[in-house]
Amino acid sequence: MGDVLFSAAAGFGATMALIVAIGAQNAFVLRQGIRRESVLVVVLICIVSDVILVSLGVGGVGALVGASPEALTIVALVGGAFLLCYGALAARRAFKPAALETGGPETGGSLRRIVLTTLALTWLNPHVYLDTLLLLGAIAAGHGGGRWAFGVGSVLASVLWFLVLGFGARLLSGFFRKQSSWRVLDGLVAATMIALGVTLVVSA
Repeated sequence: MGDVLFSAAAGFGATMALIVAIGAQNAFVLRQGIRRESVLVVVLICIVSDVILVSLGVGGVGALVGASPEALTIVALVGGAFLLCYGALAARRAFKPAALETGGPETGGSLRRIVLTTLALTWLNPHVYLDTLLLLGAIAAGHGGGRWAFGVGSVLASVLWFLVLGFGARLLSGFFRKQSSWRVLDGLVAATMIALGVTLVVSA
């Protein structure tokens, strides 16, 4: 039971480290939340998309490792290297913080346009595949039989993040517009990513 909880907590922490970043998807969710425009639809699309991608990452990499145990070393080294690079970029952002802007082109109130925009920002973003299929998959593979508990923790992090970002937008908009807030967040993200990256490389 302890190992399961540890894997789930690791999945939660790793996903939070990857998902909490300035990006088009987060900005769009926050913007829709501030406008109170189709928030539930936008949040559900983001969450369901993450569930699919995380499941593919955890299951796909896990199957690869199961078929070829040597692949774990390669996956761990590649994933660790990417995490260390991500950590370095987050650390750089912490020293030169930006703010999350909620302005942007209007969606015109069209539900169809909002859905298509959300899908495009999620599925046409190459970073989402790197984050979920490779990085989370690589970290999950290192948990062996606990990889699905890792996946559950990862999904819980995604659910919590998008619910808070979408439905708490009006309360959080001031926070996300402050550079100092992002300095702290990026500092935590950098520390988490670097720690995970070192752990993967060492385990390899």
